[in-house]
Amino acid sequence: MTAVSRRSLGKRFASASIRLALYCVLAYGPSTFAGTIVRISTGIGDYSIELFDDSAPGTVQNFLNYVNRNDYNGTYIHRAVDNFVVQGGGYRFLLYEGPIDVPSDPPIKNEFGASNTRGTVAMAKVAGDPDSATNQWFVNIADNSATLDADNGGFTVFGVVLGDGMVTVDGIDALPTVNLGVKAVSAPHITQNYINPEDFLYINAEVTQRFSSAPHVFESESGLLITSVNIDSGVDLISMNFNAVASSPDVVIRANVESVIPRRDSFEGIAEYSTVDGRLRIPALEVNLNGSITVVTNVVFVLTDVATASFTLESFDQ
Repeated sequence: MTAVSRRSLGKRFASASIRLALYCVLAYGPSTFAGTIVRISTGIGDYSIELFDDSAPGTVQNFLNYVNRNDYNGTYIHRAVDNFVVQGGGYRFLLYEGPIDVPSDPPIKNEFGASNTRGTVAMAKVAGDPDSATNQWFVNIADNSATLDADNGGFTVFGVVLGDGMVTVDGIDALPTVNLGVKAVSAPHITQNYINPEDFLYINAEVTQRFSSAPHVFESESGLLITSVNIDSGVDLISMNFNAVASSPDVVIRANVESVIPRRDSFEGIAEYSTVDGRLRIPALEVNLNGSITVVTNVVFVLTDVATASFTLESFDQ
């Protein structure tokens, strides 16, 4: 998605205000995951990664530094090599400027330990320098242990894709690609034929309190809402994030404009937004209230402040 598209959508979604009065009996589902969970939203679906906080602490912290600064939101996958890796984290596209580098922190020390098997997540680095990883990372599509465990000091695995997330990653691998140079060496695109960088596969990355494959998730502790939206019956399909505004007397969420990315397909249960009445309608929203999980239905937010992109919860069923 180009900067113009994000800016245009930002005017529609400038700020959001939500008031979720959750006082029903909630079903608690204790997490079985030991590591930090990061959810990756893409133009063709989402997947989650469990990070190896204990075995690769420096690499995990480096990755989380970028995630927590929103550095990966609105970036695109610039390299997808069939049956090998899907790689991103390095670049985003700006109108009138083209691909630009995501600012990188100093290189980190290599922490090779876990093997580069299918579904693992590892850091990319400069050839001939084991301690050169910065912001680029990849998912192993195949078992690459025979090569990547031995090359360049071994590539540090710092996470693994959870659940059925490899279905989405395999879908990325199956997309057509275009070679536009080093910043899009084999960049997958979500259209049949590549026309311009709006066709790239863009991603978001957010820390979540728990692993969930639900398409619409709200977490009370962080105030994060992850969703995908059909705007005006198919005029635009997007994925995006909102953040709660703690200072509001209501539970208010504000659109993270950098997280607005184009989505290729709609799906049953996608949220709907109408520019006619200014309402965002989510059929089913999974709410994580400090570890207790419930689903509220027919959630309706109304746009209350266009300038700041703010929505207020109007109604919901529980």
